[in-house]
Amino acid sequence: MTKSSEQTAPAKSSPDPGAEPAGEAGRMTRRGWTLVVSGSLFLVFVVLGLVVPVPFVAISPGPTYDTLGRDAAGNPVIQVTGHETQQTTGELRMTTVSLHDGVTLFQGLGFWASGRYALAPREEYFRPGETNEQVKQENIQQLQDSQTNAQVAALRKLGYPIKVLAKQIVSGSPADHVLSPGDKLITVNGKKIVEAADVRNALAGTLPGQTVQITFQSDGQPERTVPLTLASRPDRKEGFIGLTAVDRADAPFTVNISLQDVGGPSAGLMFTLAIIDRLQPGDLAGGRHIAGTGEITETGEVDPIGGISFKVVGAREAGATDFLVPEHNCAEAKTNAPEGLNLIKVSTLDDALAQLANLKAGRPTASC
Repeated sequence: MTKSSEQTAPAKSSPDPGAEPAGEAGRMTRRGWTLVVSGSLFLVFVVLGLVVPVPFVAISPGPTYDTLGRDAAGNPVIQVTGHETQQTTGELRMTTVSLHDGVTLFQGLGFWASGRYALAPREEYFRPGETNEQVKQENIQQLQDSQTNAQVAALRKLGYPIKVLAKQIVSGSPADHVLSPGDKLITVNGKKIVEAADVRNALAGTLPGQTVQITFQSDGQPERTVPLTLASRPDRKEGFIGLTAVDRADAPFTVNISLQDVGGPSAGLMFTLAIIDRLQPGDLAGGRHIAGTGEITETGEVDPIGGISFKVVGAREAGATDFLVPEHNCAEAKTNAPEGLNLIKVSTLDDALAQLANLKAGRPTASC
């Protein structure tokens, strides 16, 4: 019997799980594509986060300046020509807020994480299409106006007479080509002009088309009285004369304020106090380190300002122990005041002078 033998076929080798199928050796796997795409997107995100600005600005405490001291060039901040000045002690320090524009995503995150900065929508500080340079110029103009108001408020308080000048003349108005900026206003419609508000008050009850008399004086010229036929304006019932009036101190000396790289109106109160301290014996600060803020009007009202929560921090870091706060800013200031800073509530120049006298005498002050 022939015994059949079974022939064994060669065994097939099992495929390598990591090997690419034949014909796909040059192709990238799905995992590879995922890594490439993810890496590219991450790189784009990093570049955008580093380069592209977000629509926010960062706000932080800014530098402070002693209005009784000197500016960066070594000149006195308050410069008086033609009048004796008084020796002072201590500080009357104005405060500022720093605004950082062009913030990128990563910078914004860093600012926010630091706890020293706050982020705010850019539109709250910049109008659509407005540039940094335009904002800078506006802030410079506001600073100049606050310095002028400070001089008027201080000299009015010290008893110097006030004159009312034409500041702007509206083109095509009754006053155009008759008065010029800088002319001194004496009477309007038979009423004496003592302060700027008197001009509008003198026209109360008049009607467009009515003729009124205005007496004024150009620089170095005798007084003139001329008739003006009032025009109409949609925002008022009374006649329209076409000029903006401002108060100016009529003193036989000049006061200039020298301070660079600062803008905005909020230093007005501290400028006013420093002018008074330079011109009147009494030493308002009395050796103390006093800071403050507040926009001042020509008649001595102290108006609220922005950024008070940062200004109190900047003041304390500069060594201030007392801070003059506009009344309407008290709630916010109290919430953010650093330890060791005495907040003093003021609403007028008279308030501020009274509270400084209290500090000097060791009496309690009006707290926020």
